[in-house]
Amino acid sequence: MAKMDFAGTLEEVVTREEFPLEKAREVLKDEVVAVLGYGVQGPAQALNMRDNGIKVIVGVNPGGRSWQKALEDGWVPGETLFSIEEAALRGTVVQYLVSDAAQKLTWDRVVECLKPGDALYFSHGFSVVYKDQTGVIPPEYVDVVLVAPKGSGTSVRANFLAGSGINSSFAVFQDYTGRARERTLALGIAIGSGYLFETTFEHEVFSDLTGERGVLMGALAGIMEAQYQVLREHGHTPSEAFNETVEELTQSLIRLVAQNGMDWMYANCSTTAQRGALDWRHEFRKATLPVFERLYESVASGEETRIVLEANSAPDYKEKLEAELREMRESELWRAGAQVRALRPENWKK
Repeated sequence: MAKMDFAGTLEEVVTREEFPLEKAREVLKDEVVAVLGYGVQGPAQALNMRDNGIKVIVGVNPGGRSWQKALEDGWVPGETLFSIEEAALRGTVVQYLVSDAAQKLTWDRVVECLKPGDALYFSHGFSVVYKDQTGVIPPEYVDVVLVAPKGSGTSVRANFLAGSGINSSFAVFQDYTGRARERTLALGIAIGSGYLFETTFEHEVFSDLTGERGVLMGALAGIMEAQYQVLREHGHTPSEAFNETVEELTQSLIRLVAQNGMDWMYANCSTTAQRGALDWRHEFRKATLPVFERLYESVASGEETRIVLEANSAPDYKEKLEAELREMRESELWRAGAQVRALRPENWKK
């Protein structure tokens, strides 16, 4: 494996060059990969593996939206599309990709279908790490592994089709067969990972829950709302406030960061922007550090898991979720965003 030195911390990563698709196909040649769930990660991982020549079947509850989506994607009932239980019985690798809340609800149905030597695969450490709340305790006669793409299912599929792949973490929780690590790496390459870096189930879920609630989504939305509000309160128009808060970030600056790093982006901005940003970044770090520490503790203690499972199991969850999303969508900030996006050149009417 390639060794990467991060300021004295040595990490090993697995690249496509070191573990090519041909090797993954060889490792998985006698496996039947059963993808349970066809919501967020399921379609992307299943389609990518199918395109890569892996034997894949899909398991969902018949008749629902996921079943219909699977039909539209070319999965054939009785051949490659089955109920959750039938797919789990037929698979030698069972990819448990239903939602975290659904894993708690369906586990008793799935565990009965696992056979000695099967690999039980997750893309999130949630259910296994918080077993006291989910009840998901894998039997001792299966490999228990994880490949967690660092992006949404939409990105996993889009990057695969573009030929770029997406980075993923991987972990082995239980090695019953002695082949768990090799199977995991093969599956990671087969779903289209650009490269794989090793973690543990616990580290994956702690970092994932912190990241989603923090910089990736929660903090990003909250900071945008705060800056937009201040600009509007001081008389700036919605267009100006949105452009300075969201549009310039998403359409220009973040792309520079992605390509070359934060320091390069700073070096290629105006000297006025450089000085102010370098100074104020310390203020924002000091202001948010206690919030991130409190967030991490809430994740590690299982409190965030309790909130998620309780909310997602409520009968009116979808209605409440839509109300929250509607409030965001109909706020002035994001109504301004819809109008600004419509003015991008690629959206101009021909």
